[in-house]
Amino acid sequence: MGRPPLLSEEELQQALEELPLWQREGKSIVREFVLPNFAAAVGFLNAIAIVAEAMDHHPDVLLYGWNKLRVMLSTHDRGGITALDVALAKKIEQLRF
Repeated sequence: MGRPPLLSEEELQQALEELPLWQREGKSIVREFVLPNFAAAVGFLNAIAIVAEAMDHHPDVLLYGWNKLRVMLSTHDRGGITALDVALAKKIEQLRF
């Protein structure tokens, strides 16, 4: 099964309305998370990894400071944002940290 097509501007705007904490940055959607401590940040990163692996769709994640995660979603082989990115963002939003 192939990857989904890039979202149109209208589809992307609608998706971002459903994901108000996510921002568009170029060809990605991005969210910053601030966790209570380093262990919580690593634990949340691991939870994201499990969800992403199950979807076979992997985000770029930056762990910085001692408690912050920056999650960047893009469908690399499509060169932009697809429904897979939106679906993964929604699953990440359902995780508790």
